[in-house]
Amino acid sequence: MPAKDDDIRIGQVRSVTRALTVLRTLAESADGLTLTETAARAGLAASTAHRILTTMESERFVRFDAANGCWHVGVAAFTVGAAFARTRDVIQLARPYMRRLVEQTGETANIFLESGGEVICMAQVESRHQMRALTRVGGRVKMHWSGAGKAMLAFMEPAQVQAVIAEHGLPRATARTIVAPEALAEELARIRREGVAIDDEENAEGLRCVAAPVLNESGAPVAAMSVSGPKTRITNERLRHLAQVVARVAGDVTRDFGGAAAPAALGAAR
Repeated sequence: MPAKDDDIRIGQVRSVTRALTVLRTLAESADGLTLTETAARAGLAASTAHRILTTMESERFVRFDAANGCWHVGVAAFTVGAAFARTRDVIQLARPYMRRLVEQTGETANIFLESGGEVICMAQVESRHQMRALTRVGGRVKMHWSGAGKAMLAFMEPAQVQAVIAEHGLPRATARTIVAPEALAEELARIRREGVAIDDEENAEGLRCVAAPVLNESGAPVAAMSVSGPKTRITNERLRHLAQVVARVAGDVTRDFGGAAAPAALGAAR
């Protein structure tokens, strides 16, 4: 009998894992997905995906749009996500500083958290410029593609960095993406020295990003703040100024969070 109970529990856990996989799959698509697309991306049989979707629909974690035949994340999932955001004090703490970043730089300000070896944009304050860079809130990005991701990688333990690379590799997003481990190691060493990371069209052509980490009391990264915009505005001449502003503001958030500021951030503040 214990063996049978164990089998039941394993099956239940597998069902939960599949449901969460489906939910994450839908969350990565702004326009929703058909049943066939959801099943394919989640690696499930269509019948299994349909059973999971209809079950989650009954609990309002997903919703079905009959007009286009697509499934979307539902209001219950948003409620859970909002509860998470409330518990992450660093996000609420950073909001006024994000507004300050926009005021001082004129560019879109973002805050990212690490999750599963990637970074997720958790909040954003948009630039007033008609042409601006927008990262979808809730969107996931490979860490080595983005300034925010590299800013966090630079202050992680070496074993953590190796684990991220082992799981995700170093795939290319653009011609400027860093894909060689040795080159990434050099870039992370530079970021540790200077306290600021630059995404120079490494995630998307024509876009640049300047980022700095928010650190905890042990000096480990809990988040990264960034400003992003088109390369035509974030010119080489502006990069130094933007780096100083972002490092200073991220250092202020680190201080208010009770963290240990990076030495380079302390220098940028003076």
